[in-house]
Amino acid sequence: MHPLLPSLAAASLYAGATFYQGLRLSQRSTPDKRLLALLGVLALLFHGASLFLQMSQASGLSLDFFNAASLIAFAVIALTLLACSRIPVENLLLLLFPLGCLTVLLAQFMPSGTLQSINEAPGILAHILLSIMAYGMLTIAVFQALLLLLQDHQLKHKHPSGLIKNFPPLQTMESLLFGFLWAGWILLSLSLLSGAIFIDDLLAQHLVHKTILSFFAWAVFAVLLWGRHQLGWRGHKAIRWTLAGFCLLMLAYFGSKLVREFILHI
Repeated sequence: MHPLLPSLAAASLYAGATFYQGLRLSQRSTPDKRLLALLGVLALLFHGASLFLQMSQASGLSLDFFNAASLIAFAVIALTLLACSRIPVENLLLLLFPLGCLTVLLAQFMPSGTLQSINEAPGILAHILLSIMAYGMLTIAVFQALLLLLQDHQLKHKHPSGLIKNFPPLQTMESLLFGFLWAGWILLSLSLLSGAIFIDDLLAQHLVHKTILSFFAWAVFAVLLWGRHQLGWRGHKAIRWTLAGFCLLMLAYFGSKLVREFILHI
């Protein structure tokens, strides 16, 4: 099967779910969680099929720039949908569904980079999986931070929109943010540890920037979590540290992939 059909189906379902959720929130009413979850799960199924068809190569796993972005978006949306059954994070989907739509279309229609296919030992594949899960969880955290920033701004100016009125209380939103940060930091720690164990030389020329920036991001999140526990950091300070760590992490992964796959081969 060609990946075009599942890619278009996934993008259409993501767009439809975004339109439905946005329309309901603009009308100051709560979206039907079951319908939202159904649309999300169907989109994920097509998204997963598209990824499988695009990434599966005879020579190994094709994880180029746009496939990697699509895979991380898939993981982020899947984790959020799972979390929705236990904690009130469905408002995150209003940001994540468009991300899924965009990445699945980019993976389908943008030209692939020159990265070779991955055909590695189980330890390396475990490192890659842990990295994707860490990026996914910390992506959820940064979207949560952006929603928290929006909520705090509107509450301070006493102009809450329909979207904000459907949010949990500010304290709950902040607790969710740090829950995501703890989970993401632990996964990132395991990713870096597995890399140190299974990769022969983390400071090789093609890995050195990624390794150094990833460790800096790990340190930023560690300081943030320490500051929260010891000094009670919250609000704008916590959001700024979250965004700084995320930018370092994305620069480590996607920055290095962009340079290696496109810029160095132009």
